[in-house]
Amino acid sequence: MKTAIAQALPAKAALLILLLASLPGFAQDPAPANNPQATNTAPQPEMTSHDEATTFKVNVRLVVVRVVVRDAGGKAVGTLNQEDFQLFDDRKPQIITQFSVEQPGNQVAREKASSQPSSDATAPAKTPNVAERFVVYVVDDVHLKFGDIAHLRDAAEHHFAAMLPTDRAAIITTSGQGNLDFTDDRAQLHAALVKIQPRPLVGVPDHPCPYMSYYMADMIINKNQPDVLLVAAKGAFHCTTGEDADSPQGALDFAAHIDQYRNTAQSSALGALNVGDDESRRALGAVRDAIRRLSVAPGQRSVVLLSPGFLTPNLDYELSDVIDKALHAGVIVGTLDARGLYAPIAGGDASGENAPDMMGAPEESLYAIDEASANDGVLSVLADATGGVFFHNSNDLLDGLRRTAASPEYYYVLGFAPQNLKFDGRFHSLKVTLKNPSKLALQARKGYYAPKQAPDAAQEAKQEIEDALFSQEEMHDLPVQLHTQFFKASDEDAKLAVLVHVDVKHLRFRKVDGRNDNDLTIASGLFDRNGTFISGMEKIVTMRLRDETLEHRVDSGVTVKTSFDVKPGSYLVRLVVRDAEGQLSAENGAVEIP
Repeated sequence: MKTAIAQALPAKAALLILLLASLPGFAQDPAPANNPQATNTAPQPEMTSHDEATTFKVNVRLVVVRVVVRDAGGKAVGTLNQEDFQLFDDRKPQIITQFSVEQPGNQVAREKASSQPSSDATAPAKTPNVAERFVVYVVDDVHLKFGDIAHLRDAAEHHFAAMLPTDRAAIITTSGQGNLDFTDDRAQLHAALVKIQPRPLVGVPDHPCPYMSYYMADMIINKNQPDVLLVAAKGAFHCTTGEDADSPQGALDFAAHIDQYRNTAQSSALGALNVGDDESRRALGAVRDAIRRLSVAPGQRSVVLLSPGFLTPNLDYELSDVIDKALHAGVIVGTLDARGLYAPIAGGDASGENAPDMMGAPEESLYAIDEASANDGVLSVLADATGGVFFHNSNDLLDGLRRTAASPEYYYVLGFAPQNLKFDGRFHSLKVTLKNPSKLALQARKGYYAPKQAPDAAQEAKQEIEDALFSQEEMHDLPVQLHTQFFKASDEDAKLAVLVHVDVKHLRFRKVDGRNDNDLTIASGLFDRNGTFISGMEKIVTMRLRDETLEHRVDSGVTVKTSFDVKPGSYLVRLVVRDAEGQLSAENGAVEIP
């Protein structure tokens, strides 16, 4: 069954709808009367528009590293420059070719100007309060215990009560049950929280025989640890016979049938490993779904993973892929260890769920303690790599929700082009340092996996436009102005006009066959007050201008008009314009239609 969140994802395909364009002052040149071939060969027009893909110039592949620098008090520092950083790929110094200082916050740019109203009831668009910050809360109900969920639910109720009018929250569960798309409706959020309960993929008996954890299964199957297999075999012997494998009589009986109990332990380890892999894969998939949903949200984007932690021994590439997708989409991942102040104890936790039997093999309890500590590893990696906060070892879950949902005051985006990068999927270690540390702490990803195949240049150019459209960042490489106005045909129906003006004289042109060449891709998208994508349109304008035209006939520029049929309400218009040279502009227009 498709959820509301899953249904929102295919909306990006709507961008291929044809844009209505108005190109004043341009037409195909008439054929000269004295040209004998004029009747057979039409002259090349100076400007055309079409909806077919064009090939853009794309920068070489960059590896993106988000870095948060904090002072001794834990406060993010935003005063550093590119020259302050050093970046190493597999211990080899790299040239930082992309650098920016980001300051997340209220990024919705209000409309700067709009067309004047006319006497036919056309009115300038008003500025509403639309969604500016989007947070997806990923609840790991596959791994969470009931007691942890109860404490988490209470903290989340208070956390959601403090949401700002421009905040939107969504809930995704690891099990896929009870998902809720972005909303500011406290009643809907409360109802979604009430439905959350533990949903392990496979029911775990209170006293399994033998006791086998995901951690032990990994050491037995993947790491081939014979001592761990022996401990599990002793546990199988005890839970089957009731004897202690280390007692005089038990040792004799165990030795006589050791192969049998080793096989039992091996089989149990295979089963536990498969279940553990599936549950961890499900958790990573939920985070990936959250990032995908956020990639079409026009604003500040965060994921908060609420989990007791989990292992990923066979999922390193998948974990790296999740991190890459988060960085690519501008998503910060905060992680919260929902166990609170957790002190692993011999014999398992107080719940007794799947607890080792101290009488069978005491070493099992030590493995349980090691596993409890190791579970936090993936939570730490996700937060460090994306610039988020890893909150753990505290029972103040309300403070944890506040801190993990908040973005750092500043972060740095470093990009570099790996030399002689091979498309082999190999892991590359990364290290970022400061030339003058000055007691500053760095938070950054520890590595990346090389892609398994070469990227397609045209597809990457399209992806760049799409990513910019579903962002909320304003960019001004090109001389573009956005205006909006609306006309109400009735109390229930309106037409929203989006006017895009391009100052042609200030574009960069390439000289080709005596003409001034450039292509513009103009994409516009419409979002509702909750940041849900409604509709989008795209158009390619091809310019092949003569020198005379460029010099004397384009003073007024080019205006492209797009119309959307809408209902009264609050909307965000997102505009992206990209030329063939890779220059890009993006603007926002907030619209209130009464």
